[in-house]
Amino acid sequence: MTAPIIADTGGLLRALARTGDGGPSFPDYETVLISASLVIVPGLVLAEVDYFLRESRAAMRKLVAELFDARTRYEYELPLASDIVRALEFDAKFRDLRIGLVDGTVAAVAERRQVYRVLTTDRRDFGTIRIGPRFSRAGRVNDFETTWFSNLL
Repeated sequence: MTAPIIADTGGLLRALARTGDGGPSFPDYETVLISASLVIVPGLVLAEVDYFLRESRAAMRKLVAELFDARTRYEYELPLASDIVRALEFDAKFRDLRIGLVDGTVAAVAERRQVYRVLTTDRRDFGTIRIGPRFSRAGRVNDFETTWFSNLL
């Protein structure tokens, strides 16, 4: 098992995607997902995943069943009011990225929970965002890509 990970929308969708024969469409993403000791799914990410799976309700029902099954490594994380406020601070600080509320919330939850790995397809944003009181901590983007959240505060 590897360290906990925060799931962003694109990373989670890729990790769960299947080919016609049932195999993983993106094996690297699936490997990161299944090897993490804990997979934190922020509430706004789940809402965004639901939007993308609007034509695949069975897949969404399966994800929700797994997410709320106490035997899995998934943990659903409701955004706190402070996470929303912090997300907007990230959006303002990194305004050129136009990260928005969902990605800002992913960064805020990572910061609050001190989980410095994110499963994402959005390398540009999460490769640039820094968290911590001085926006100085980088992290890891997936395990097979560049670092994100690797510098110490």
